[in-house]
Amino acid sequence: SSDHTWNEHFNQLCAYKAQNGNCCVSQNDAQHTSLVGWVNKQRLLRKNNSLNSNYIQQLNSIGFVWDPCDHSWSENFDQLCIFKDQHGHCNVSRNDEGNK
Repeated sequence: SSDHTWNEHFNQLCAYKAQNGNCCVSQNDAQHTSLVGWVNKQRLLRKNNSLNSNYIQQLNSIGFVWDPCDHSWSENFDQLCIFKDQHGHCNVSRNDEGNK
């Protein structure tokens, strides 16, 4: 059934998160190609208001990232705010090994 298949992929994503600390499966991850496709499909279905609300709740419960670009931007912004607090400016040097 489609529920069974969805749950299998969800369980794979949970295992991925346990191993990697997040649900951000890289598009270039050759080990998880079917998971990459499934993750992209969930994002698209939700964007089109076609994803079952129970599935959305389950994905939210594990910290699923719906918009990877927005998530990445927010993480980098938070890091910049910390840098500014520590250094008093936002001019991060390209040669700063700790802040690539």
